[in-house]
Amino acid sequence: MIYQIEEALASVDQLLESTVRTDVRLLQDSSQHILGAGGKRLRPRVVFLSFLAAGGEDLSTVIPLAAAVELVHTATLVHDDINDHSPTRRGRVAVHARWGRTFALLTGDFLFTKVYELMAPYSPDYNIIMADACVKLVEGETLQAATAKAGEINQATYKQIVTLKTASLFKAGAIMGANMAQGSKTVVNALGDFGKYLGVAFQIVDDVLDVIGDPETLGKPVGNDLNQGSGALIAQNGKERSDGKGPIDGETDPIMAMMASLKESGAVEIALDEARKMSSQALASLEGIPPSKAKEQLASLVDQVLERQN
Repeated sequence: MIYQIEEALASVDQLLESTVRTDVRLLQDSSQHILGAGGKRLRPRVVFLSFLAAGGEDLSTVIPLAAAVELVHTATLVHDDINDHSPTRRGRVAVHARWGRTFALLTGDFLFTKVYELMAPYSPDYNIIMADACVKLVEGETLQAATAKAGEINQATYKQIVTLKTASLFKAGAIMGANMAQGSKTVVNALGDFGKYLGVAFQIVDDVLDVIGDPETLGKPVGNDLNQGSGALIAQNGKERSDGKGPIDGETDPIMAMMASLKESGAVEIALDEARKMSSQALASLEGIPPSKAKEQLASLVDQVLERQN
């Protein structure tokens, strides 16, 4: 089972590499630059494991779907790094930092467009699911930027943002994988819920790592999410618990000062508690799924998300 999954993930990487080949060398180089940096490939793994958990057998039938989900995610990273002014991604120079903002925007657009090519062999139902996830993703990013600019954030808005911008793609991948296995409606819905809750937990932990993570391990700078507003819930919790206290003495950089204050306030632990709640709901979603190695591996993804350091 594990070898089968790893083999399928290797095939996803190969397909991604071939999909972005083009006569326009700059687009190919920039696309392969970000794809070649690797990544956790967590979303394709969710597609494959959902397919198997719903009774599927031949993983080759869902490799293009898994690759399409990963390509959407990668395209968002290219655009996010422009918005966040992040100089690195996955331990490499960010696309915009190496080729400039204009070519980075075009690279992200190119990757998004290539998703159509990967989805073309599948029925309209799958394309509708993917399109819906992409719309929600953009809606979430826009809501995040708007609330950050307005300085208006609370727990409900934060959950809405991460459910849209992150969990929607996890959920879509799980649903498409389960549908490809012709799983029952109950199984498909349960795996979709699993993907949603796993995605929310993943994003909360990601925002926590932006405060307490090691930049070298993360492969990107810390503090960017706070600066751009995506870690705003942690910042809000810290503000509520700090009783108006100023930044930690001796810290002059405003972002680093905020991060130091958040570590002291207990806001990080509040966020981690919320991630654990979402993880528990993800596990609860699996209760109606028939026992299998794939189900066990889905459950293990929850621990990996909670314990990850990058």
